[in-house]
Parts: sequence; structure tokens; C-alpha cells
Amino acid sequence: MADSSLEPLDYVELNPKQEADACVIWLHGLGDSGDGFAGVPPYLDLAENHRIRFIFPHAPVRPVTINNGMAMRAWYDIKSMDLEGRAPLDEVLVSCQQVTALIEQQIAKGIPSSRILLAGFSQGGVIALHLAVRYAQPLAGLVALSTYLCQPSLMAGQASPENRQLAIFFGHGTQDEVVPYAAGKAAVETLTANGFNVAFNTYPLAHTVDLNELKEIGGFIQKQLPPLND
Repeated sequence: MADSSLEPLDYVELNPKQEADACVIWLHGLGDSGDGFAGVPPYLDLAENHRIRFIFPHAPVRPVTINNGMAMRAWYDIKSMDLEGRAPLDEVLVSCQQVTALIEQQIAKGIPSSRILLAGFSQGGVIALHLAVRYAQPLAGLVALSTYLCQPSLMAGQASPENRQLAIFFGHGTQDEVVPYAAGKAAVETLTANGFNVAFNTYPLAHTVDLNELKEIGGFIQKQLPPLND
């Protein structure tokens, strides 16, 4: 259960033409907002009859140490670019709780956890990864983009049995200068070693996504969340 004392996240919500029977919760990267990915759905090439609601949360505004303490939207502070300590566990857990509240909100609206898919880019991917593999109810899938793991050594003891069969789309650019390709590859190796079903997709990109990657993500989402009534 999410901690009800935490500040709820604001978000952009996009609904399908027909009544939603599934949901994608997509987390942005450092300094961005939910608006940054809210324009993505038309480029996913989803079927016209899809019934997927998209939720694009806005991370809280906080000072970010590596950016000279400038306040910006961030899922956690970054004090060092060293990957071992880049994502402080205590702050990651708070963000996971806030996203859990969004999942529970969708469940309360009638969408089961098995029809909810988490997605995240960079910092948002760290939160999506950390939460999805530990979530106590089965999820539909996970899209992790240009990202890395927070304290990978903890996964073996904390991974949720309910999501051991979770389908994971992991995308990473081979020219990424912010989250090195090696970090993404290491995350995939940790996930695989812990029994997760990971499709590792690489692209000749820097720290970004392009139309080709979005189409492949769309295919993955469509496979995991086909409309129930058609």
C-alpha cells in the first residue's frame, strides 16, 4: 500500500476513444515533466481500437546537487555521476511510493494490476525498474529506457514472486553519454540473473529515444495490453 501521507503526484492523463481497460504509467527523466512524453502515444502505432489510458506523472521539484542545486523536477537528487551512488535508495523508495499510489488509483477505477504497465526513461526508468520487480501484484509489463538499477545487489532478496514472469522491454542507446550503455547492459544482466524475462534492445542513439524505438515500444505495449472486448 502507498503511504497516504506523501504528496500525491500531478499528472497528464490521455484516454482512448473507448472506455479504458488498461493503463500505461510513463515516468520522465531528470528536469523534464510528464508533458515531455505526453506527445508520444501517436508515434507508438497502436491499433485504432486500443483501450489504453496513459498517465504521465510530474516528478516533484527539488534541488539537484549536480546541477549546482538548481531546483527542477526530479525523482531523486543526484549528488554524484558515479553510478554506484547516483540514485539514493531512500529517495527512490519515496518516489516508488508515490507511483504506487497512482497504480492503486487505477486499480480503484477498475483496471486490474495485470493490465497496468510501467514505463520510464532515465531517472524515471530507475523508479519504474525498482518498483515493478518488487510490486506485490502482477503487472502487465515494464518498459525501461536509457536507465540503470538502484543498488542491484538488493534485487535477489527483494524481487516479488508475483512479477517473476514480468515481460520487460529494455532499450538503450549505444552512444549514450549520460547513462552509459554499459550501465544498461549491467542492469539487463542483473535482471536476467534474477530470472526476469528481458528483451534488450539497442539503438545507435545518445541519451534519447527515436521513432524506430517508439514503434518497437508500441508493439511491446500492444502485445502486453491488447483490448479485452475486441
